[in-house]
Amino acid sequence: MKNNFKGFIKDIIPVLLGVLIALWIDNWNQERKDREYINNFYTSLKKELTDTDKEITEKTPQQKALVDTLNVYIDNETLSLMEVLIKGGGVNGPTIRLNYWNALSNSKIELLDYEKLSMLADIEEGKELLKYKQNKLLDFIYSNLTETGKKEKMSLKLMTEELIRTEIGIQNYIQKILNE
Repeated sequence: MKNNFKGFIKDIIPVLLGVLIALWIDNWNQERKDREYINNFYTSLKKELTDTDKEITEKTPQQKALVDTLNVYIDNETLSLMEVLIKGGGVNGPTIRLNYWNALSNSKIELLDYEKLSMLADIEEGKELLKYKQNKLLDFIYSNLTETGKKEKMSLKLMTEELIRTEIGIQNYIQKILNE
């Protein structure tokens, strides 16, 4: 019986070593694939965020021009909101692109460190807030297009300034990620 037990141990040790080595190789390979995936993700995300940052930078002066136009015509009760909007170049808002973040957040989110994850989540929340504010602004504009009063122009000005602040907040998070 001792002989059978020793033979069993001699036979099982190489098998166990083989299984352990195979598990180690599999783990190493998976970690390598995950690192490659994250590197590709960051490369694509940075491109997307760079484009978004550029668009915010381009749209902000247009929005500020609208605010300046509203300041000029705020007391002019002969011009309607629509006419002031036309003179100010209309309402221009940036598109916040987060396609790569959305794809990762639905699959391998655990591969990101907390700081980057937190900043990306803040950008996503800012995007949703911006979308909400843009919808409210458009609702306000459509319901007041023919109004000529100071109150409506002041409201549009304040809402536009609030949009600009939200966009700048999003842009600050984007720049933090891009500068890392």
